[in-house]
Amino acid sequence: MTKSLDFKSLALSARRDPGRPSTWTSYQDGLCEGCQALCCTLPVEVSLTDLTQLDLLTLEQSQLPYRQITRLLLERSVIEAAIENSRSFILRQTESGVCRYLGADRRCGVYDKRPEVCRTFPAIGPRPGFCPANPLKATPRKDRP
Repeated sequence: MTKSLDFKSLALSARRDPGRPSTWTSYQDGLCEGCQALCCTLPVEVSLTDLTQLDLLTLEQSQLPYRQITRLLLERSVIEAAIENSRSFILRQTESGVCRYLGADRRCGVYDKRPEVCRTFPAIGPRPGFCPANPLKATPRKDRP
């Protein structure tokens, strides 16, 4: 028995856009198995703890006044912006608009030290419970931890 194509699903999948959360698909277990790392094109909000864990700040530097830390990170081109009310930062992306830690194999180069927002995605993020992945274009990955 052949499975019929759901053309509505095909049309929606073709229009998924990481920059438009309204186009994302509802997250389901196993969706990351064919991950294209589209979540790695989103801005990454990091805390002082994340920056220290990523070795972008020393523990001593993380104790400096917030504005001094912001200047230091901007001078080093580590961040794109600071969010003063939450004392967090947005990591600078590469020129191609992806996370600085995304490898050529589309895997996280700092997986064990990745920021909290990455660990908890998609439970938190622009549209909690949804992912920018396009399951129709997914390629199985058996090597993912």
